[in-house]
Amino acid sequence: MPGDKKKALILVENLSVPFDRRVWQECQTLRDAGWEVHVICPQGTKRDTEPEAVVDEVHIHRYPLKAATGGPAGYLQEYGSAVWHTFRLARKVGPVDVVHACNPPDLLFLVARMLKRQGAKFIFDQHDLVPELYLSRFDRGQDLLYRGVCALERSTYRAADVVIATNESYRQVALIRGGKRPEDVFVVRSAPVVERFHEVPAEPELKRGKPHLLCYLGVMGPQDGVDYALRALASLRDEIGRDDWHAVFVGAGDAFDDVVALSKELGLENQVEFTGRVSDADLLRYLSAADVCLSPDPLNPLNDVSTMNKIMEYMAMSKPIVSFELREARVSAGDAALYAPANDVTEFAKLVAVLLGDPDERVRMGELGKARVSGPLAWANSQKALLAAYERAVR
Repeated sequence: MPGDKKKALILVENLSVPFDRRVWQECQTLRDAGWEVHVICPQGTKRDTEPEAVVDEVHIHRYPLKAATGGPAGYLQEYGSAVWHTFRLARKVGPVDVVHACNPPDLLFLVARMLKRQGAKFIFDQHDLVPELYLSRFDRGQDLLYRGVCALERSTYRAADVVIATNESYRQVALIRGGKRPEDVFVVRSAPVVERFHEVPAEPELKRGKPHLLCYLGVMGPQDGVDYALRALASLRDEIGRDDWHAVFVGAGDAFDDVVALSKELGLENQVEFTGRVSDADLLRYLSAADVCLSPDPLNPLNDVSTMNKIMEYMAMSKPIVSFELREARVSAGDAALYAPANDVTEFAKLVAVLLGDPDERVRMGELGKARVSGPLAWANSQKALLAAYERAVR
């Protein structure tokens, strides 16, 4: 009976839903398991713009939100607005069995505590380690704001009945820094639904007259390394002497204008294309035509222990990858990637050149990556862990 369904409320601040692929996959998994699923999230700018929507039986409640500008003060303004709207909409949704808060920021525990007083269980879905994120963006360790984000993380852990970690590195943080019991922490890896990522006929015109296409997919924030990728491409052209490529950067973020300006400063404007966010259909077009995919996230306290969604999606499309040497990048990609010494753009460029010159190796690495996301790293395994986390919370 519909009235017998348990009710879950998922809180998200940094992306709209269904655009947030991880959250949307979680919503679908819970729906298929018989849960009534509600989501509170920001409105998108070009999609997910309606304040209220029911998509594939998932109830989505969206609020207007202006992205932060101007450093830490801008984030305080953004997060304050988000928490207020989340409180407002959570009251509208009413009592739930589980409140499932996805960070950043580590402020949504305030809403979860309100719902816990009404009988809900709280699952903390830790997408990012916010203290490490703060260090990676602002490099201000031990200042007042850093101590503040550490305190908020501790408060979130204390309030949570169950913690979901995106990988084993995050799980260890929950156990050691968060003081959680092993039986209360579950690893739910971000993984693409492989059926969504399928090659379409390659379109040579996307290469703009060049033999090869290089592709970057993902967010463009200060810690995401698009600037490293551009400097590596300048090295590939100027130091290694290869200009037989066109590069496309798919995505957006608060560093977008800066990296576009840097591409012009480096004289790459005729070889590098920035698309902004694109539809799923266009994403498949670019990835299907790509010869090598770029994962230029630099070594910093956050990136070293984080699972990069772009790596998982490149592998789902059977594409070889060049990455910097990061702990969790290697866990994800294994031999489907080549690894340059951390933050060394010249060595990164050399590895791109190696793959451009070896089509057989590109195919071999692509097949290895596809096997990883279809097997041990498949979303089906994460689904089981997600449902086990919910069972633990309500039990």
